[in-house]
Amino acid sequence: MDAAHWVLALLLGLSLAASAGLNAFLPLLMLSVASRFHLAGIDLGSSFAWLGTDVAMVVLTVATVVEIVGDKIPAVDHALHAVGLVVRPIAGWLAAASVLGGADPVVAAVVGLIIGAPTALGFHAAKTGTRAASSATTLGIANPFLSAIEDVLSFLVSLIGFLAPLLVPFVLALLAWLLWRLTGSARARLASRKASEKLAPP
Repeated sequence: MDAAHWVLALLLGLSLAASAGLNAFLPLLMLSVASRFHLAGIDLGSSFAWLGTDVAMVVLTVATVVEIVGDKIPAVDHALHAVGLVVRPIAGWLAAASVLGGADPVVAAVVGLIIGAPTALGFHAAKTGTRAASSATTLGIANPFLSAIEDVLSFLVSLIGFLAPLLVPFVLALLAWLLWRLTGSARARLASRKASEKLAPP
């Protein structure tokens, strides 16, 4: 791989890993479809060629549907978030490593571990913080709506990685800022509500 291909592949891997932090399986499904139908010039490494098989597409489709639907159900979303602490960094690692098609498999695996896993974990943590603040301020009523927004963002960030990877750093910076603002705003409302309850007469 020349320098240009390395940069583009790393940016794509970064976008997919960030998306995996919001939805573990959707970016992997998009990667599988792109590889299977030779879209966006995707070249998976030999160790990850299985991602482009029909079996992988079917399994990832089922997993994506289960995650999207389950995350809208209050009793299930907490379990998915707990499992996501492990699953999403793995998905981020897999996504980032698999797109380094021309690299040595060991190098691809290490790069994916260095870039993909922490990125996915970071966005998962930001998502968890946003959900916790939402649960505290809206008693969980807004969580299904937040989940839908997260699914859309995961899809869009992955799509940008495929079509315009040079925009990925700016998009991820904007997304991180947005999640930070949402969390801060929700926590500020919660603090204000608690302060009002303390001042209210018994």
